[in-house]
Amino acid sequence: MPEQSDHQPSSSELSSADRQKWERVRGRLRAELGDAVYNSWFARLELETVKDGALLLTVPTKFLKSWIQSHYADRIKTRLCAEFAGTDRVVIDVRSPSRRARARDADAAVVAPTAERSAVEAPPAPVIVEKPEPHVRSNGRAAPRVEGDHFNGSPLDRRLSFSTFLVGPSNQLAYAAACRVADARAGDHPLFNPLYTHAAVGLGKTHLLQAVARAANDNRRRVIYLTAEKFMSGFVSALTAQTSMAFKEKLRNIDVLIIDDVQFLQGKSIQQEFCHTLNALIDDGKQVVVAADRPPSDLETLDERVLSRFKGGLCVDIGPLDEELRVKILEARIAAAQEAQPSFHVPPAVVSYVAKTIVTNGRDLEGAVNRLLAHSTLNGAPLCVETAENAIRDLVRNHEPKRVKIDDIQKLVASHYNISRADILSSRRTANVVRPRQIAMYLSKVLTLRSLPEIGRRFGGRDHTTVLHAVRKVEELAAKDRSLAEVIELLKRILAE
Repeated sequence: MPEQSDHQPSSSELSSADRQKWERVRGRLRAELGDAVYNSWFARLELETVKDGALLLTVPTKFLKSWIQSHYADRIKTRLCAEFAGTDRVVIDVRSPSRRARARDADAAVVAPTAERSAVEAPPAPVIVEKPEPHVRSNGRAAPRVEGDHFNGSPLDRRLSFSTFLVGPSNQLAYAAACRVADARAGDHPLFNPLYTHAAVGLGKTHLLQAVARAANDNRRRVIYLTAEKFMSGFVSALTAQTSMAFKEKLRNIDVLIIDDVQFLQGKSIQQEFCHTLNALIDDGKQVVVAADRPPSDLETLDERVLSRFKGGLCVDIGPLDEELRVKILEARIAAAQEAQPSFHVPPAVVSYVAKTIVTNGRDLEGAVNRLLAHSTLNGAPLCVETAENAIRDLVRNHEPKRVKIDDIQKLVASHYNISRADILSSRRTANVVRPRQIAMYLSKVLTLRSLPEIGRRFGGRDHTTVLHAVRKVEELAAKDRSLAEVIELLKRILAE
């Protein structure tokens, strides 16, 4: 198992070969565990040093270190040793404060020209938590805050407020519901409870949740804003320190609980505690606001009682940004960039081109402005459509993957295992049919946006629990069987081509 370390060795620059090996390890972990698990626990795992047969991996928090050590240590070591010949020691540690600070400063340098994050999610919660500045009244005096610091959950980005959220047809309902929740006063009975917002990455979920947190706090309501990871780490820390009762009381003694990225909530005991907290707050007339990347019906790994509570509230989605809203976002970011770089000018034709070309989310629009700013300031030439086309080419290419269909998956898997597509859809339970069917279900889950019930219907009218069992079975087998993992990766590549 990877060893734990109480000190941080000095880091050194990784060689190009080592970086390539590490990327292959990351790719295998993602393929074996699936995107949801990988993004929850491994997205911020980094390889720091390779020296004398020892590998140092780092994560930003103690909770991540503890969880990975407890659940994935052997798997990580197996994958690393397969790539790094001669490795006999793997150490997982928490990144040093100086390294976290350097990473934070680097992030600030990138986003500084486009500080106004209208209609865009904040990046993952930073490791360093800054205590928010006091709200200032129009007379210049600091408004009295409610008792205690009720932003002591996950950190808030002071730029994410209702005033910087740009509204369009795709997010108007979510915005209106969030404003209604935020405007309520202490003692008011919640009209929408819980308020459940879901959207794809970069469409504004986190922006709205943090805006609610700030506005509710300004209305003298006791507020806690937490990411799912922060909730889990707080619960685990409370259990370790034997202060779980205080943890529960703290959550129950508030007016507004806001949970972001609830799809990452894992662990039976953690979900049970979350369910108890949810029930206690709602039954007591306290407001709960939740955000996820999918509707409640697609959160197959969450407790049914939690899902039932979510479905009983108001569920609103934030749809794709229409062209008019994309133009607004671009103009707002360009204006923010011009505050730092007054000579930065983007002609209307370029703004129109970018808005028509990048249709994914606000983060990509922000990336486009950053690229235009770089081309403008570094090259010293005026921007035109041709320049913009070259500047944002990577953003366009990266978001034009082939759309994989379940029918294509079924045909390819059937062909690979020398059976017919009809066999996969049939009720036959022989070994030569069951395993390919499970692999096809697994690929349908990880390569398409279809829900488990819909996948089940496409596989001969099977129940969603059958699909979930197949997905978990294939993940388990691929983690142990290298040849099966390679077959799955091969099938993925063929389907993506």
